[in-house]
Amino acid sequence: MQGVKQVKFKLKVTRVNVERLLVMASAALVVALALRGNETAMSRYEDSQLAKSAATVAVPTAAPADMQPVTVYYQDGDGYLVPVTTHIEKTDGIAKAALSLLVESPENDAAAARMGLRPCLPEGTTFDLDISGGRARVDLSRDALSCAGAGEESLMVSAVAQTLTAFPTVKEVSFLFDGQSRSRLTHGTDVSGVFTSKDLNMETVATFDGSDANADLVRLYFPSSTGRVLVPVTRVVYSDADPVTAMVELCRGPRPDSGLERSVPEGCGLRSLTMKDGVVSIDLTKEFTQDGGADRVQMLRAIVFTASQFPGVKEVRLSVEGQPYTLPEEAKATWINLDTEVISYYPGVIEVD
Repeated sequence: MQGVKQVKFKLKVTRVNVERLLVMASAALVVALALRGNETAMSRYEDSQLAKSAATVAVPTAAPADMQPVTVYYQDGDGYLVPVTTHIEKTDGIAKAALSLLVESPENDAAAARMGLRPCLPEGTTFDLDISGGRARVDLSRDALSCAGAGEESLMVSAVAQTLTAFPTVKEVSFLFDGQSRSRLTHGTDVSGVFTSKDLNMETVATFDGSDANADLVRLYFPSSTGRVLVPVTRVVYSDADPVTAMVELCRGPRPDSGLERSVPEGCGLRSLTMKDGVVSIDLTKEFTQDGGADRVQMLRAIVFTASQFPGVKEVRLSVEGQPYTLPEEAKATWINLDTEVISYYPGVIEVD
């Protein structure tokens, strides 16, 4: 078609399903229409100019009064759970409405695919939900037992637990399946206990049970391999879980085999960190100002979310070699991975496993 440049889509398809392919075709059509007007889809790291222009992402406008933000967890192509903030109509059963977005269906699949993500619950899964005394008890239908393997089972259970514990009224989650308690699922996944938000995307294979008095957990945020979203990972540390430890670990970067990108440039370190009256002041070394092809907005957001996870933190301030570094408004995100922003921010790649 005259006036439209060639559009490249990066597709990784390992689960062949006719209906899923039709859904993806629909999503691809939406993306293609969005790219009309001389826009070219490309990988984030194939064109550094795109990374630079991404720093001008507009600050999201306020949601309509009849809509409520919820954070739900999808899976990406690398096996991580990714939090996404979306807005749904206000309802008394808001937690149940949020869970419904996690179930595979043509509508949910298409919405997630536009962000390079995928729902975690098998198609047809229904559920009952009871929340009392800080615990959510969710009863998933028999369809939830049809996961293809232990990895999918683990992602499903964690996605439900993380989505529910994102609500302030829920501290822990227990599971029933088809009305019955189970110790393990079809492929051996342990569902006998209660689940919390603490072990999201654990870096180590070993399960952290808190028995080591010298060990603790911190949550770090790194850009995904495409740069579209921030991915939270949980790292075991052998020091106090506080803002200093978290920022030192963030500067160390992700594990080499993680498939994630650095949140700060190579060689950047922490010079000092103080916290007073709810304000965390972070001073980084001069390497922070090096471009290195990184998306500056995602970099800054990773720092803000990592430092803000601790109780009492109200604001994050940044400096480089002692000189104040002004955070742009778009870096002061209230919600992580806002769905409309992820779609418009980087519309050129669809990745599905």
